[in-house]
Amino acid sequence: MLVFRKKEALRQHLQEQRRSGTTLGLVPTMGALHQGHLSLLQHALASCGHVVCSVFVNPTQFTRAEDLEKYPRMPEQDLALLEAAGCHTVFLPEVEEMYPSQALTHMHFGPLEAVMEGRYRPGHFSGVGLVVSKLFNIVQPDKAFFGQKDLQQCRIIEQLVRDLSFPIEITLVPTLREADGLALSSRNMRLSAAGRQTATHLHQALQQAARALQEGASPQTAQNGALSYLQGVPELEPEYFCIVEGGTLQELDTVLQAESVALCVAAYVEGVRLIDNLLLAPYTITTTTTRP
Repeated sequence: MLVFRKKEALRQHLQEQRRSGTTLGLVPTMGALHQGHLSLLQHALASCGHVVCSVFVNPTQFTRAEDLEKYPRMPEQDLALLEAAGCHTVFLPEVEEMYPSQALTHMHFGPLEAVMEGRYRPGHFSGVGLVVSKLFNIVQPDKAFFGQKDLQQCRIIEQLVRDLSFPIEITLVPTLREADGLALSSRNMRLSAAGRQTATHLHQALQQAARALQEGASPQTAQNGALSYLQGVPELEPEYFCIVEGGTLQELDTVLQAESVALCVAAYVEGVRLIDNLLLAPYTITTTTTRP
């Protein structure tokens, strides 16, 4: 496994792979890797001849300085995990390498970011779009892999690829969970044992709302029931619970004609912000743009 800290060196290395006709895959991460990230890597290795994993805590997508400061960083452990998992190349840049000067570019994704994460974290998706665009330009992958746990982010990246004509196929990989339903997340590392147990209620609320919908409840009724459930959990502070169409991310009045239904939740546990979601019908992001 090769590790690059400079983008120009990485570009030169990947030019050799392209000349040989190898399919390039990209797995963007912010490090503090867990089995969820390794699942992305496994999907990439299964369909790409050469896989690049980026490990970079992107400052422009954090809306609270405290979150950026506390985000777990463990590069040595990450590299060991990636090598053991069979990753070919790692891009591990410093902030100054990705942002040699203050970024002045801002992105807006219209109704896709007016809800959920975008509503509560203004500017977050501009930072996501900026860093993902940088990584796409540096690596120029044929395929890129993202996790379903960040469903809104995936949908926005799909739109980014379409709008900017990136010749990249985006693959959405299902969320991995612990046996008790807790979605794997780097932020879980910041929870105590008690906090971790409290966090399992996010998945339970999602399941409760899913059952309500399947039994004929309206989205508003199912949403209100889930919020009431979460508000009754000690030490848990719900931020939102939304039931939306899986493609547009717009709230639903009924699920009867929706192509897919996404149940999305965000909450604070011990000051740590957690998100999760369930898809009640398959919604696979696959966007391919022909190379110019």
